[in-house]
Amino acid sequence: MQTKAYAAQSATTPLAPHTIDRREPGPKDVALEILYCGVCHSDLHTARSEWPGTKYPCVPGHEIVGRVPRVGSQVSRFKAGDLVGVGCMVDSCRTCEACREGLEQYCDGPVGFTGTYNGPLGSPENTYGGYSAAITVDEHFVLKINHAEKDLAAAAPLLCAGITTWSPLRHWGAGPGKKVGIVGIGGLGHMGVKLAHALGAHVVAFTTSPGKVAAIKALGADEVVISTRQEEMQKHANSFDMILDTVAAPHDLDAYTSLLKREGTLALVGAPSSPHPSPAVFNLVFKRRAIAGSLIGGIAETQEMLDFCAKHGITSDIEMIPMQDIEKAYARMLKSDVKYRFVIDMKSL
Repeated sequence: MQTKAYAAQSATTPLAPHTIDRREPGPKDVALEILYCGVCHSDLHTARSEWPGTKYPCVPGHEIVGRVPRVGSQVSRFKAGDLVGVGCMVDSCRTCEACREGLEQYCDGPVGFTGTYNGPLGSPENTYGGYSAAITVDEHFVLKINHAEKDLAAAAPLLCAGITTWSPLRHWGAGPGKKVGIVGIGGLGHMGVKLAHALGAHVVAFTTSPGKVAAIKALGADEVVISTRQEEMQKHANSFDMILDTVAAPHDLDAYTSLLKREGTLALVGAPSSPHPSPAVFNLVFKRRAIAGSLIGGIAETQEMLDFCAKHGITSDIEMIPMQDIEKAYARMLKSDVKYRFVIDMKSL
């Protein structure tokens, strides 16, 4: 079915109106009328071909909230009228060990998971994301949204920013009695602060901006450290159980590994377009510290996160924009001029 969308036709052309073809729902498919779509930095990286493998036309968007107009004949978990979400994946092989364990984001199938936009890595197949009026998705990759209708727009970024921070926080045991650091207080980092606080951890946020201290504490941080002030950093040496690094630009990791206690972990979720400087090995081996990575989260884990957020009244802090302002939003994102996530009102399409 013909569907209105916004697409980039190349790495150098601005996003503009475009028409895409969405499949009619099959027996196991759920149709969504998209209400809101969050704007993730991955959208910009992909549209501008800053990461390898962009397929054009590129319709970004993987923080999707919508309403179900109809479902396929074999769908059992959803019905017309439901409020649902779609995150970063719309398919996986479903047979590999990772998929069987509910970790579809680490799918070891021939081409890995299928992204909501830009298709599977290593495959010529393209998929079109949430900068569009509608989408059709297999039931397995559709998520129930239990937030109130007034909070739907602010719930949209949970489908990427929320799960990208929730998954490592849960994996490395953030909770009561644990000291957790969050590096970079942007779209990802502000969710990391909110979720770590709600999980009961002692939360320390790292920022380069002294003017943001009060706002960051309002998100739930117990302490805020100005990372450019060496004396402030040193006060926290050898004290963190884990640090979640959300910064998507190359930077010195040693400054943070030295703050980990023995067997602590620095978990990276920011994905720079060029590598970080190589970390000092002695910083790691003398305390059995680890540097690890984490990628979004599986479908069951994402539903767990959404339910937790609905129960605790957690949403993203957002600024709503019309679809026509997407290039302005990208320009502001590059300057970190948003608190903390843009969300597109798809009525504007």
